[in-house]
Amino acid sequence: MNGIYYYLIAFGVIWILAAIFHEKLSNHGFEIDFPIIMWKTQRLRGFLTKISNLSPRFWRWFMNVGIIVAYGAMIFITGTLLSTLPSVFDTPAVSIVIPGVEMPGSSIYVPFVYGIIALATVLIVHEFSHGIQSIGEKIPIKSIGLLLFAVIPGAFVEPDEEKLKSAKKTSRLRVYAAGSIANISLAIIALLLFSLISAGIPNYFAEDGIEIDRIVSDSPSDGILKEGMVLQAIDGVKINDSQSYVDTVGSFKPGDNISVQTDQGTYSVALGKNPNNESVGFFGIQANKHFKLVDDSLGPLPWVLFELLDLFQWIFMLNLGIGLFNLLPIKPLDGGYMLQILLSYKMSEEKYIPIVNALSVVLAMVIVFSLVASFI
Repeated sequence: MNGIYYYLIAFGVIWILAAIFHEKLSNHGFEIDFPIIMWKTQRLRGFLTKISNLSPRFWRWFMNVGIIVAYGAMIFITGTLLSTLPSVFDTPAVSIVIPGVEMPGSSIYVPFVYGIIALATVLIVHEFSHGIQSIGEKIPIKSIGLLLFAVIPGAFVEPDEEKLKSAKKTSRLRVYAAGSIANISLAIIALLLFSLISAGIPNYFAEDGIEIDRIVSDSPSDGILKEGMVLQAIDGVKINDSQSYVDTVGSFKPGDNISVQTDQGTYSVALGKNPNNESVGFFGIQANKHFKLVDDSLGPLPWVLFELLDLFQWIFMLNLGIGLFNLLPIKPLDGGYMLQILLSYKMSEEKYIPIVNALSVVLAMVIVFSLVASFI
C-alpha cells in the first residue's frame, strides 16, 4: 500500500476522535473548527523567555545579519523558481514532501523515520526562533501550539498581533526572518556534522560495490529486484563503484531488456521511461555505495555512523529547502511580509500592498503549475 493511504487513514482517525471528544478536548486547549484543529498552550513561554534572556545582544545582532542573509536568499530562491519554468515538465522544481510517500514526478524520496525527525526539527526550530526573537523585541507571546489543517500538520507561535504591527520595522524584520534563518543555520550545522562523519567512514569501512536502497513502487524493478541486493554487473558490465553504476544505467533506452547480476542471483528487467527524461531507460531503483567493515573487532557499533549520516542528510535538506521556500516573497509566508516592510521604506501603503499581492499571486501560480506538472 502506498504510504499516502496510511497518512489519510491516520488523519481520518484523528478527525473522527476530534468529533467524538470535541467537548473534552476543548477543555484542554484544543480549538476544533473544520478544517483546522489547534492545540494552544502557554507553558513553553517561560522556556522561550529563558533562552531569549541568555544573551539578548547576541540574538539581536545574529538576526541583524540574518535579515541581510534572508533578503539574499529571497532573491536566490525566487530566481531559481522562475528559472526552472522552461524545463518544468522534465524536472519540476517544486514537490510536496511527505515522509514515506513516493510523490509523482519527484526524484526525491524521504524515508519515513528520518523524514519525521527532520520535519520535527524544521517546525520546532522555525517556530521557537520566531518566539525567541519576538520576546527579545518586547512583543508578547500569546500562545504556542500545534495545528492540523485538514491533513497538513504544523506548529505555531502566536505573538501579540497589535504589538507586532506597532513595533519598529527593524524589529518586525528580525521576527519574520528568525524562523528561516534558524532553519538555514541548523542546515549548516547538519552539513558540518555530515561532513565530519563522512570523513571518518574510511577509518572503519571499505567500499564494496553498490547496494539497492529502495525499489520504486510499480516500476520495472518492482517485484523482481529487492532492497539490500548488491549489484555486481548490469548487462555484462561489472559494477565496481558508484561512478561505474551511474555511467552504466544512463546508457540504456526505454524498452531495453537488461540482465542484472546481484549477490542473490541474476534477474532480467525490461526498462520503462524515466519520469524526468523519457529518452533514458528507467530501472526504478535507488542505490548507494555498499561498505564492509575493515575491523570486525568493533562489532556492529560503527554501522551507527550510516544511520547518523542519513539523519543529518535529511535534517540538512529539509531545513534548507523549507527555510528557503518560506522566504519566497509570497504572503502569508515570512518572505512576503519582509518584502512588504522593505518596500514600505520608499513607498506608501497604497503602492506597496498591490505590488506584493500581485507578486504573491504570480509566484503562487508558478508553484501550483510546477506541482501540477510533476503529477502530469
